[in-house]
Amino acid sequence: MRESTTYWKDVWKKLKSNKVAIISLYVIILITLLAIVGPMLSPYSYSDQFRGEEHQTPNAQHWFGTDYLGRDLFVRVLYGTRISLSIGIVASIMVLVIGTVYGAIAGYFGGKVDNIMMRFAEVLSAVPSTLMVILLSVVLKEPLKEAFNTSGVLKHLSTIGPGLISIFITFALLYWVDMARIVRGQVLSLKEQEYVTAAKALGGSSRRIIFKHLIPNSIGQITVTATLEIPSAIFTESFLSFIGLGVDAPMASLGSLTASAMNGIYSYPYQLIFPALFISIIILAFNLLGDGLRDALDPRMKK
Repeated sequence: MRESTTYWKDVWKKLKSNKVAIISLYVIILITLLAIVGPMLSPYSYSDQFRGEEHQTPNAQHWFGTDYLGRDLFVRVLYGTRISLSIGIVASIMVLVIGTVYGAIAGYFGGKVDNIMMRFAEVLSAVPSTLMVILLSVVLKEPLKEAFNTSGVLKHLSTIGPGLISIFITFALLYWVDMARIVRGQVLSLKEQEYVTAAKALGGSSRRIIFKHLIPNSIGQITVTATLEIPSAIFTESFLSFIGLGVDAPMASLGSLTASAMNGIYSYPYQLIFPALFISIIILAFNLLGDGLRDALDPRMKK
C-alpha cells in the first residue's frame, strides 16, 4: 500500500525530485549565510578607506580587490547582498500581505465591490513605478532627514537613507496589484466550493471564511507569486540604485556597486564583475526555485 502523506510532505517530495530547484535553494541559503556571517569574519568594514591601496586587484588581503577609495570590495559586496536580499524579502512580504487581503476581499464579495476595487488596482498598475520612486525620493528626502535627526526611534534608519525608504513605499503602493489579481482569481473559483457553502450555512462570518478557508486554499499560488516577487524587487532596487535612487553612501547595495564600477569598467573590470555576478546568481536562483515551487504545488503534476 502507498505510504500515507500530507499535502506539504508531498510538495516537499516533489520539490526534492527537482534537482535544479533544490540546487537553487542551497545557493540562496549559502549566499544568505555568507552575506550575514561574512562581514563579521572580515577585519574590514564596508566604510573603511585605506590610502595607497586604491584599485587593487583581487589578492590574498582583499579577495575581491579594492575600489577607488581603497575600500575592501569583498565586504562591500557582501553588505550589498545583505541589503538587496533584505529589500527583496521585505518587499515580497509587503506585496504578499497587501495583495492577498485586497484580492481575497474583492473576489469574495464580487459585484460592485469587486468592480470598484479592481478598477482602482488597474489605475495603480498604470502608474510608472520608476517615476513614482523619483517623485517620492524628491518629496520625502528632506522630511525624512529631519525625522531621522529629531526622532530617536527612526534614527537607526538614517543609514539606509530616504531613497531606500521611498522604494519600500513604492512597493507598498504599486507592486501588490499582480498578487491581488492572482488571489482574486483563485477566490472566485474557490468560493463556489461546497466547503464554503457549508461554512456560510453554519454561520461563519465573511472574515472567517476569507482567512480560514479561501486564503489557505490559495496558498500554492500565493507562495509561488511571493517567491518570484523577491528577484523582481531585487532587480528593481538594483536598477534604482544604479541610477542613484537607492541607499546613501557609504552604505552600498549591489546596484550602487555596479554603478560606481562603471567609471573604471575598462581599467578595473573586476569591480563590476563581482557585484554583477552576485545579482545574476541571486535572481536566477530565486526564479528557478519559483519555477520548482510552481510545479511542486500544482496538484495536477502529482503522479
